[in-house]
Amino acid sequence: MFTKKETQELIQVLTYVGDNLGPQIETLAKKTIECFNKGGKVILMGNGGSAGDAQHIAAEFVGRYKKERKSYPALALNTNTSSLTAIGNDYGYDVSFSRQVEGFAKEGDIVIGISTSGNSKNVYKALELAKQKGCYTAAFLGKDGGTIKDIADLPIIVRSNNTPRIQECHIFIGHTLCELVDKELN
Repeated sequence: MFTKKETQELIQVLTYVGDNLGPQIETLAKKTIECFNKGGKVILMGNGGSAGDAQHIAAEFVGRYKKERKSYPALALNTNTSSLTAIGNDYGYDVSFSRQVEGFAKEGDIVIGISTSGNSKNVYKALELAKQKGCYTAAFLGKDGGTIKDIADLPIIVRSNNTPRIQECHIFIGHTLCELVDKELN
């Protein structure tokens, strides 16, 4: 039976996002606008539900968010199952994203890792390599931010232990990012 509990939990966590994470989201929007203006791209990644979130946000940039506009270069590293399985088989799952960052990322790009726990080893390693390559790194995280908060240039931490609510907020943050970018570039 549906209860209002889930709705109330989401409102509580979204209120936290609205009260505390605006400056970080605005910073990421400014960096993204600068990146696109300089011909760079946004690379996203995540595991499980966060993989779906990465794909969703990349699609909003490439397609459109709310209005017709030119396509912005963005890609989700978790969409190529052949790469993921080949890399996982040959090198191990922990480098599934860093091998792709090695091939796709260039200096000036933005690399965004999404992890509800903040402890995804493959996301951590990819952000670490992205920084070495001169990319700006951001992370959409949950709980206390885990280990990834220490490697990302901009950790955006949804302070909740409830994975579904964290994921819902990550999509909200992604949509807000798209909206801010669209307002400035169009």
